[in-house]
Parts: sequence; structure tokens; C-alpha cells
Amino acid sequence: MNSPLRRLRRGLAILAFIFLVAVLGYRVAGWNLLDATYMAIITLFTVGFRDDVGGVMTPPLKVFTMALIIFGASTVLYILGGLVQMMTEGEINRALGLRRITREIRQLSGHVILCGFGRMGETLAAELRRVKQVFVVVDNDPARVAEATTLNYLAIHDDATEEQVLQDLGLERAKALVTTLPKDADNLFITLTARNLNSQVQIIARAEYRSTEKKLIQAGADRVVLPAAAGAMRMAAMITRPSTVELVELAAGRNVAEVTIDELTIPPDCPLVGRTVRETEPRSRHGLLIVAIRRPNQTLEFNPDANTVFEGGGSVIVMGRSEDIERFRHEYGI
Repeated sequence: MNSPLRRLRRGLAILAFIFLVAVLGYRVAGWNLLDATYMAIITLFTVGFRDDVGGVMTPPLKVFTMALIIFGASTVLYILGGLVQMMTEGEINRALGLRRITREIRQLSGHVILCGFGRMGETLAAELRRVKQVFVVVDNDPARVAEATTLNYLAIHDDATEEQVLQDLGLERAKALVTTLPKDADNLFITLTARNLNSQVQIIARAEYRSTEKKLIQAGADRVVLPAAAGAMRMAAMITRPSTVELVELAAGRNVAEVTIDELTIPPDCPLVGRTVRETEPRSRHGLLIVAIRRPNQTLEFNPDANTVFEGGGSVIVMGRSEDIERFRHEYGI
């Protein structure tokens, strides 16, 4: 099937050719250039005219004019058909794409809802993809949604401040909701709405002003991030405590001297369950350091001793090279 754009171009080229033939035909019949051009235009676009516009309409010229009307009108209809096809195919593709996205969202569970795809949202999305965390992006700017879609992110164009939108995004099944919109009022409203819809979901909100931080926490946010304050504190730490910054880089999963820190969830049926740190021999067998163990009740036990037992439903925080962590993960199915 020809694409609508190709059909449109072909139709315009044919119309231009017919127009030139029409002008040439009236010129051959003895009409001046202005009258010939005028006659060609009103004929091709089927506008009513008088026979004595520019000269005598002889029988051959009448036949020529009738042929122009037939071919011209057909070409115009062909062009209009291309325009209609372009519009309808675009709408159909958008509808099918939205239907596919909606179907995928309905199947999500334990995902992250990312409200806003600005600079902060884009960076966060890249990090979530890196750690293989499933997420969905929602933004009311179609250009940003298109950008997210280009990056193969699951994204929809909608208003996250609407309660129904959050429900459609599967908030009741979500692991967390992060709102990174530039306006504190929008983030506050989303936080309040999300907390009313799901009392268990983790909510992380962005705030531009410190005065908003307390309000966001009161509205139900578990964590509040102030980008300007966080950036300033990080710069100060780079100057005064550079080693601490490297440790933070590790915790964030950034590669520093080929070493990283990762948190591995322990499923209930994991072979690690019931075994002690000593039995797994993390240092000698895997070259890993057990930094902490998170219990199923979310309490953290830092620097666990060798007799500490791993529990299903918790997690273990390890430090080491990426390939060693991956080998440890593969051996125990976590």
C-alpha cells in the first residue's frame, strides 16, 4: 500500500502537470498568459466561469476544457484521499498504540510510576532501566512522552494529578510512585491523591523549596528530594569528604574502581534461605563483602557476623565487582 505522504506528493505533481498543460492549451488557442492561467485555475478547481473569459470557446477548446475538469477533479479527489488517509492512519496508529500500552500497564505489578519526564525524570528512568526495575512514565507534555517512547520506555500522555489516571496506571499494584514535576503544588497534589488510593505504596516526591518538604511528608510522602539542596551538599562533600562521595557512588551503583554495591532480594524458595553467612563463604568463593542484611520487617543489620542466617522475603546488600555479584546472583537464583 502506498503511504499517504507518497500519495500526496504524487497527486500534487500530477496536478501541477495538468495545470501546465491547461495553460499551454489555452495559450495555443490564442489566449493571453493571464487569461490562460485564470482559466486553468478555475477549471481545475471546478469554479463556475463564463465562456468568454479570455476568448472564444471553440468546440475543440470545449472538449479540452471538459477533459481538464475530469482529470483535474479526479486529481484533487486523489489528493484529498491522501490527506484523509494520513489523518485516519495517524489516529488509528495512536489508538492502537494506546490500547497496547494500556494492556501492558494492566499486567504490571510491583512497578514504579514515574510522574514527569523532565531532566530529573529522564535520569531516573535511565537508572531504573539499568537495574531492571519495571516502570511506567506519565507526562502531560506530548513531546516528552514521544521522547520516552523513542527510548522504548512504557509511557502515556496524561495528567498525573487526576485520580483516575493514577488508578489506570495500576497504583494499587505499584511498588513505588515518584513525582518529579517542576511545580511543588502538583507534586503535593499527586502525593496526597496517591496516598489516599494506596496506603502501602512508597512515595518519593521532588520539592523545589524547603517549606514544601514538611507539607509533602504530611501529605504522605515517604521521602522528599530537594535537587538544589542535594546538589549543594554533594559538592561540599566532594571538597571536604571525597572518600565518602566515592562510597555514595558505590551505593548508587556507579562503577568506582570496578567495584559496586547492590541489594539482592531473597525469595522465600531461594537456596540461600536458612543458611548462614559463614556457610555461603562470600569472600573466599565469590570475592564479595556482605555489607548488610535487610530483614523481612525492613530492619537493617549492618556488618552481620558469620552466624547470621539469611531469611526469605528479605534482602542482602553486597559489595564487589559486577561480575562477582552476577555470579553470586546466578548461583542462588536471586
